[in-house]
Amino acid sequence: MTVKDTTAMIAAMTPQLTQGSWVYCFEPDPERVATLMDDAFAMIREVEGVTLILPACVAAAQGHDSARAMRLITLSVFSDLEGIGLTAAVAQALTDAGISCNVVAAYHHDHVFVPETDAKAALAALQKCQLAAAQK
Repeated sequence: MTVKDTTAMIAAMTPQLTQGSWVYCFEPDPERVATLMDDAFAMIREVEGVTLILPACVAAAQGHDSARAMRLITLSVFSDLEGIGLTAAVAQALTDAGISCNVVAAYHHDHVFVPETDAKAALAALQKCQLAAAQK
């Protein structure tokens, strides 16, 4: 069952830091995109080409810059696609901690990419935000 209430979504977000490092890569060549799809976490089409979120090791092996590796935090709550405020709360918690983030929303969960060096601090900030919402 999806959660739509703002406070309930935040209180139930249960952030999970996953294993591995990820890199955002730009790929204008459709043939290369096709060969990388099986490894990609996500693919986003833009006018300029395709952005792939790839495991850092795959990105490096394919000649993409992997210097800005990110870690993935998945929010375990099954948030409603029309729910309001979860992304804002996550962004604010990470902003307050001085951590940049990139959010990818999917059907079941939201996924937050943060700089690899800030992953543990980001997880702690999101857990603190969740606890504060749960106490309301």
